[in-house]
Amino acid sequence: MSIASILLRARDPGQGHNLAFGVVAVTLAAVIFCIDTYTDIEGAIAVLYVVSMLLAAQSMTRIGLLVIATGCAALTFLSYAMTHGQEANLQETLRLFGALAALSVTTLLLLKTETARLNLLSTHSALSESEARYRSIFDRTRVALWERDYSKLRSYLMDVRAQGVIDIKAYARVNPTLVDHCGGLIKAVAANQAARELLGPKSSGMGIPQRALIAGQEKFLDMLQAIMDGDRTFEDKVEVQTDDGEDKLVLLSVSLPEDPAAFGRVVVSMVDITQRELALKARAEAQAELTKASRAAMAGAMSASLAHELNQPLGAIVINAQTLLRWLDREPPDLPAVRRSAERMIRDSQRASELIQNARRVLSSPNNDLESVDLGSLIDETVALMEHELQQSKTAVLVDYSPHIPTVSTVKIELQQVLINLMTNAIQAMDEAGCSERSIRITMNQPDIEHICIAVRDTGPGIGDDARDRLFAPFFTTKAAGMGMGLSICRSTLEARGGRLDGTNHPEGGAVFEIQLPIKPEAEHA
Repeated sequence: MSIASILLRARDPGQGHNLAFGVVAVTLAAVIFCIDTYTDIEGAIAVLYVVSMLLAAQSMTRIGLLVIATGCAALTFLSYAMTHGQEANLQETLRLFGALAALSVTTLLLLKTETARLNLLSTHSALSESEARYRSIFDRTRVALWERDYSKLRSYLMDVRAQGVIDIKAYARVNPTLVDHCGGLIKAVAANQAARELLGPKSSGMGIPQRALIAGQEKFLDMLQAIMDGDRTFEDKVEVQTDDGEDKLVLLSVSLPEDPAAFGRVVVSMVDITQRELALKARAEAQAELTKASRAAMAGAMSASLAHELNQPLGAIVINAQTLLRWLDREPPDLPAVRRSAERMIRDSQRASELIQNARRVLSSPNNDLESVDLGSLIDETVALMEHELQQSKTAVLVDYSPHIPTVSTVKIELQQVLINLMTNAIQAMDEAGCSERSIRITMNQPDIEHICIAVRDTGPGIGDDARDRLFAPFFTTKAAGMGMGLSICRSTLEARGGRLDGTNHPEGGAVFEIQLPIKPEAEHA
């Protein structure tokens, strides 16, 4: 790096121009030195070195200014020594210090000005780089972007607001030309390539664009309302039409600046979401078809479930009717026994009716009404419903009630049917195995603050290894006349309420099925 490049700054396009200022400044300093030293002119000639400094400031760097200032000060001292020497008086000395003071002040001011100039150049350079980056992003991004001049539109809307208008839609109903007038106030500043590809060169240059303005006046009025209310952004789905007449659905986003002066360049973006919306529509239609198919499948499963579940109450009605006839055939008829049989028939008929009503509710609505259920009372009622089967199979039921078991929010008829299924399966398993000891133990406990566990254990042969993995699979059964729907429906019913059903073998023998219920449905979801 040369000395000239260190001293001279590239202020102007030509380095020669800077060098000319430097030469003139040096020449002027030399002339001032000669006049001050070799002439009899009285006065503070050395103060004219300030002019040389001002000329040097046009081309010198900070280092160059310091060099020139030092040189001028040295010339001032040299001239003073050559002309006055030992004969200097007070007046000449004051002139010397006055000239040096002027040089010092001028140098400091010029250095400060140079610092400010450098800062200004740095800021300008940063702004230029930022503008270049913004322009590069604006032009090259694949998002359709516009720069719009909304300054006239905002000014008009503020005038309308000043008149007391708050609801722009109501104002538009009274003034039908408002939309067209406001659209004409929007001017296009720039549009990127993606904008031209999205709408075409004609539409991309319009204010909103105009095709979207005509097709969606409500959305345009919403944007005007956002400007009036001082919102920072406006975003909505709008329908636009391209130059080729193709309709597209786009996501329109307008970034509204906080500074009113910045409304001259408002950035508007559009993202084509036509294909996405078509895909969402197709998915919704597919989901609707799937829902129909699922409900048809559920209806089939419910039919199988009803056939399975109604066997017990209908069979009990038949048996009680036969018993009632036998009591009537006696001489004399045993009327109290007849009454008991009739009451059991009524009870089992009501039970069958509840099953049908529950199936109807499930088919018509995915959610049944929840109720607060006392599990102890529910188990007692279930055992009473199973009284005939238990007596016929000589099966004892033992219930262990843990203290302080809270009530649960569930559908009573569903939970009761699950218990009946489990108890019926236990009776049938013990009958088929010819077990000498036949008992069912039902226990309740609260494993944590959110759940209740009900366990139904029998003294049968337990669950075979081949059946363990498929125990809850639909249509899987180990019974010769079974349909394989009972356990599958029980598990699905409980899972729909946030519960769980598991089956395993007890270490002391027999099978045990555990029902886990959330005390409250919201606790399960939490």
